[in-house]
Amino acid sequence: MVHRAIHAATAAGAATLLAAAGAPAAHADNTRLNNGVVANVYTVQHQAGCTGDIKKNPALTQAAEWHANDVLNDRALDGDLGSDGSTPASRAAAAGFKGTVSQTVAINPALAINNLDVINQWYHDPADFAIMSDCANTAIGVWSVNSLDRSVLVAVYGQPA
Repeated sequence: MVHRAIHAATAAGAATLLAAAGAPAAHADNTRLNNGVVANVYTVQHQAGCTGDIKKNPALTQAAEWHANDVLNDRALDGDLGSDGSTPASRAAAAGFKGTVSQTVAINPALAINNLDVINQWYHDPADFAIMSDCANTAIGVWSVNSLDRSVLVAVYGQPA
């Protein structure tokens, strides 16, 4: 009787695993997070005395997406340099942005990250804070990605030519 119960449980477990393996991978929609970071950067800029509005830029968003995916998938990366040697400027140019760029990267060793985690990382880092609060950065692209044990958010800031 015990053997039959174990066999039934094993079969049920195997069926569950097969169903999960056949299911498509879930991809989080981080739009709210990404937009929240843009809003936080806007606030930091205005606290620094900026009077203009930072605006989302599709080319910078593409550059941020490329780097966020690269950092998520290559654990050796934790800054501006890509696994292929690319820089924020080369990625932005490849995406079609003309102008000067800078970048901030936030990494959280967990499934989730929120805009407060991100802003706290950048706010208390002098180099990242200088980038965020630079009034000349009038364009921005933000992208975030998650895995079970790592979340990455990249913001690329631009000064259009």
